[in-house]
Amino acid sequence: MSKRIDRDKVPVLKGSHYPAPFDLACAARARQRLGDAAGLTDFGVNLLRLAPGVWSSQRHWHSAEDEFVFVLEGEVILVTDAGEEILRAGDCAGFKAGITDGHHLQNRSPHEAVLLEIGSRKTAEDFGEYPDIDLRFLQGRGGYAHKDGTPYPA
Repeated sequence: MSKRIDRDKVPVLKGSHYPAPFDLACAARARQRLGDAAGLTDFGVNLLRLAPGVWSSQRHWHSAEDEFVFVLEGEVILVTDAGEEILRAGDCAGFKAGITDGHHLQNRSPHEAVLLEIGSRKTAEDFGEYPDIDLRFLQGRGGYAHKDGTPYPA
């Protein structure tokens, strides 16, 4: 039996689950969960496509999940607490769990950017925040809340 993943058969997930209006910057984000297609459970691997003007996510950090990105095609701007830096095809970056330096990627170029996202799957213990906006994600995929703890509607 072949272990090859047919990317044409992996569903393309568009947008995000962020509450409005935080979903707008990621509305055209397209992600294929290649790790799910392979049956992986310890870590996830996503093929991420960002059209011009689209963000990977809101700027965030994770308490329990490591993240790694590798740029396959195009160019993105990595935004962290330290500022901004350009990542081009062949560049990569990693984000250690528990470090509260929020990060995300923005495609400010006129061309699509294609990346691999790799991350640990510790959703039961993971929570995090979005430092630029009034948003937190709750432990165990418990949804979203304001920073004061008031839940956003599901």
